[in-house]
Amino acid sequence: MSRIQRKYPPCPLVGVGGLVVDKDRVLLVKRENEPGRGLWSVPGGVLEVGETVRNGAEREIKEETGVDTELDSLLDVIDSITRDEKGDICYHYVLVEFLGHPVGGTLSAATDVKEARWVGLDELGKLQTKDSKKTTGQGWTEKVG
Repeated sequence: MSRIQRKYPPCPLVGVGGLVVDKDRVLLVKRENEPGRGLWSVPGGVLEVGETVRNGAEREIKEETGVDTELDSLLDVIDSITRDEKGDICYHYVLVEFLGHPVGGTLSAATDVKEARWVGLDELGKLQTKDSKKTTGQGWTEKVG
């Protein structure tokens, strides 16, 4: 796969991911790279050429967490636009997010995330997450909390 320009991209990039729910907990990752380095989010990444959004989301979740998933439905399509201190667009993703549940695998963090873990719904408010309300309206934490 060719290297894509993520920072100051020439066009928006398609990101895929999933809110994986198991009873009263959700699967989250702590980001290793920008945007959102050090913040908690749903697992996901950039869609590859020739891949469907659903297959891409399943692949990214597996790569980042080791967990196999079945994606049940489309949750949301989110504009994630990050500007630098001058106001220029530094990152621009169109995120296609699914809702799903685990079907196997073993939880383990990949090299591109600092940590992967199951988080109880009662813990969500205590984690530092990317504030998606600035550019997208309702964020994923409001959808599960």
